[in-house]
Amino acid sequence: MTDPSLLPLMAWMSPSYPVGAYAYSHGLEWAVEAGDVRDAASLTDWLGDLLERGAGRNDAILFAAAYRAAEARDAQGLVAINDLALALAPSAELYLETSQQGRSFLDATLAAWPSPRLADLTGAVAYPVAVGAAAAAHDIPLEIAARLFLFGFLQNLVSAAVRLAPIGQTTGTRVLAALSGAVERVADAAVAASLDDLGSATFRADLGTMRHETQYTRLFRS
Repeated sequence: MTDPSLLPLMAWMSPSYPVGAYAYSHGLEWAVEAGDVRDAASLTDWLGDLLERGAGRNDAILFAAAYRAAEARDAQGLVAINDLALALAPSAELYLETSQQGRSFLDATLAAWPSPRLADLTGAVAYPVAVGAAAAAHDIPLEIAARLFLFGFLQNLVSAAVRLAPIGQTTGTRVLAALSGAVERVADAAVAASLDDLGSATFRADLGTMRHETQYTRLFRS
């Protein structure tokens, strides 16, 4: 039987949750345009790098840090983590992606699952900080929440790849399965990490999000 405490998290990670995730590709649209992502193998490599060396890893570390701050009712610490998360966005589009989804997530969650521990997050909120704080506020175990959060990040990018047409739905499912082990490793490592471990090495992906800002034909906002 499913633990009832996990039900909010399952709703939050659903594609139907009103955060606008469908509108963002995290630079994947540019990668397809440039030919870096053209089939299942290249998509798996691209997403694997984001998970283990880029935004996926950093977001999971920020998620865990926000969880602990909210769990400890450290309002000042939570605000500082959010400021850091927003400052780490490498481009204007990625700042928009994380801040718009984070704010939308909090607004929807406060309406349906209110908690006083989320009241300190006002204005722009980074998405991993918003979800991490909400998971702590509702006593969802950190290790499980981190894994599902990171898998949700991956699912959204695979969905974007399907809409961009280099792969189909069945192939997208295979890509998710192939990367599920990496999701678990990265999430578990992030739970054991600290903010001092933040860092990335996905320079081409970061530059691609900047180039996407002037891309001629676009489906996505990032």
